[in-house]
Amino acid sequence: MKHIDGKIGWLLLLALAIAFPFIAAGNDYFLTVMATAYIFAIATIGLNLITGYTGQFNLAHSGFMAVGAYTVGILTVDHNVPFWVAFALSGFVAAALGFFVGIVSLRLKGHFFSIFTMCVGYIMFLLIEKWESLTHGTVGIMGIPAPEAIAGFDFESPRAQYYLVLFFLVLAVWAMHRIVNSLLGRTFMAIRNGDDLAEALGINLMRNKVLAFMLSVFYAGLAGGLYAGFVRFLGPGIASVEHTFDMTMYMLIGGIGTLLGPLLGAIGVPWLTQYLQFLQDYRFIVFGPLLIILVIFVPNGIVGSYLAWKTRNASRLATQAAARQIPTQTQATGVVGRGQQKGSSHA
Repeated sequence: MKHIDGKIGWLLLLALAIAFPFIAAGNDYFLTVMATAYIFAIATIGLNLITGYTGQFNLAHSGFMAVGAYTVGILTVDHNVPFWVAFALSGFVAAALGFFVGIVSLRLKGHFFSIFTMCVGYIMFLLIEKWESLTHGTVGIMGIPAPEAIAGFDFESPRAQYYLVLFFLVLAVWAMHRIVNSLLGRTFMAIRNGDDLAEALGINLMRNKVLAFMLSVFYAGLAGGLYAGFVRFLGPGIASVEHTFDMTMYMLIGGIGTLLGPLLGAIGVPWLTQYLQFLQDYRFIVFGPLLIILVIFVPNGIVGSYLAWKTRNASRLATQAAARQIPTQTQATGVVGRGQQKGSSHA
């Protein structure tokens, strides 16, 4: 873990991501699995903003991802809107819907907020499934076009699509880093630590909670737009709450409330399930206990536990250094005192 801490570690991860298509030796299946993991990593990073940094557990996150995906699907297939225009709208449509949902839901606290958003997510799922004239119902939207070429670069091949998704993942991580390390990010964390404390500091709770919610679902909408252009088929299943639980699992395993944790969880867990495919229906018998053990013994996740250990280690070293300085200062004080006594006796 210490090798991926800091700028050098991030650059190393980026280099590995760039080199992955060559490591995979042109295996399109591996590229598809990794690109899909990147898309859900973008959505998970957004969920981590409202849940890990602001302390509000949104169970409708996959519904907002579906809103972004269906924005692209409906506009491109039914109205012949260029992909990039539809993609640009996907995040804003999700954020606009998040504004109205947030104004109502964020008046609730704790598990009441989570239950309310779970109901909102289920309503989104039902609307997508039943509103056939708009969403094509259970048949789904087929034939979604691939992203148009930019400056002569087309995105028809799996490798080109992989690098496109990777670009947006890097952009999403960079933007989230700027947010959480800004005054706005500290405001969100103050709200997470306690509403009363945040109000005592002069923070407008509702305004900042709604803003965090909108930014979070904006990430989900963009991830959904990318998903639509990558998979090129949409069905109501993308709005299922199961995807929200999957993203929550990624956060818990990687480290909720950290920037690197959700990214590692969203990439690592899908690959683990892929390698357990040989167990077929029994793979969850293995994966389930592993997850339970991890949650029990590493409750802060991989990255969160490492950061906690790093903080404890730094505190221990500081205490030891202070303890070594105290005898030295005592000895120096004793030498000065004896010198003063000897000087006074000569006088």
